[in-house]
Amino acid sequence: MSLYAQRGVSAQKEEIHEAIKHLNQGLFAHAFCKIYPDFLGGDEQMINVSHADGAGTKSILAYLYWKETGDVNIWKGIAQDAVAMNIDDLLCVGIYNNMVFASTIDRNKHLINGAVIEQIINGTQAFFNQLAAHGVHIHYLGGETADVGDVVRTIAVNGTITARWPKQKLITNHKISAGNVIVGFASSGKATYETTYNSGLGSNGLTSARHDVLSKHYAQLYPETYESGLPSNVVYIGNKKLTDEWVVNNETYTIGQLLLSPTRTYAPLVKQLLEEQFNDIYGMIHCSGGGQTKCMKYLPQTLKVVKNNLLPIPPIFELIQQNSGADYKEMFQVFNMGHRLEIFTNEKAAQRMIDTAKQFNIDAAIIGHTEAANKNNLVIEGNFGSIEYTY
Repeated sequence: MSLYAQRGVSAQKEEIHEAIKHLNQGLFAHAFCKIYPDFLGGDEQMINVSHADGAGTKSILAYLYWKETGDVNIWKGIAQDAVAMNIDDLLCVGIYNNMVFASTIDRNKHLINGAVIEQIINGTQAFFNQLAAHGVHIHYLGGETADVGDVVRTIAVNGTITARWPKQKLITNHKISAGNVIVGFASSGKATYETTYNSGLGSNGLTSARHDVLSKHYAQLYPETYESGLPSNVVYIGNKKLTDEWVVNNETYTIGQLLLSPTRTYAPLVKQLLEEQFNDIYGMIHCSGGGQTKCMKYLPQTLKVVKNNLLPIPPIFELIQQNSGADYKEMFQVFNMGHRLEIFTNEKAAQRMIDTAKQFNIDAAIIGHTEAANKNNLVIEGNFGSIEYTY
């Protein structure tokens, strides 16, 4: 059993998918988000999407960093995490503007004070203001903050985003087919709309990242940050502290800064791609839960997906792997490993997409392709060898 599973987490969420298999799957079975008729407006040419997501256990890292350093500003990044994980899912069905957002914050009031809540709420609005400057408008409609210390050990930061959108302007993944190329867009670096280097970690796999990298120091001082029923050999098994330094591209960062890099949103980039190359976007995948295997859930036909020209693996993932000892097969299932967005398209259109990404200082490349096949399978190749996943 993998370390991820031993900690009570599932990259593939098999039990969740089993539980919801009988629910309405929406208008387009292979779309990245469930898409429904326009219940809000009753217009046959419009659709509704309502999507919920959050920062996950990344909030525990923020809690540790805040307790260790006293820097309450770190919580602004958690606000961005919760929003970006919602927005970037909607981007994958073609929605990039005029959305509404409601936050849900559950806290243990004995441990999380009002200053933290203020940073999260104001950080959410600040992120919306930043996106508005790029033509992506999200309206903050408030939400719920609940004191539920009996349920939540520290804090959970989540939200729900809702949109009405023209049906003819959707990306539903039904055009994905054999002979497509896949463009991957880097999760790390410093985009033109970011203020500092982004490690690329995002908001997935943070349970492993936290326990694999950080030392037992945190288990001893902050037992509220992990499930007490876990065996000691999977709890904070690394050798790092959040204030330890790590050099990336000749720049020095703390481990905490790298682990807590706010999740990059691709919204400014995808807005331009959708406006300029809508007909060339056959499918779009947010490589979130499930990492580089995520695309296999949304294929409209039986295909072999080959990813054999991946972008360089960012240092944060090498750090995690060094501490955990996880093999590459597990790493690619849990983490994005270098690109968190991919577009299925044709080779001619791909180069224009790559050039557009460069305008935002986001690295991009044709990282793979699709082939006709008798069964769905994914092959990932690199200097680590060849890894195959069969579905």
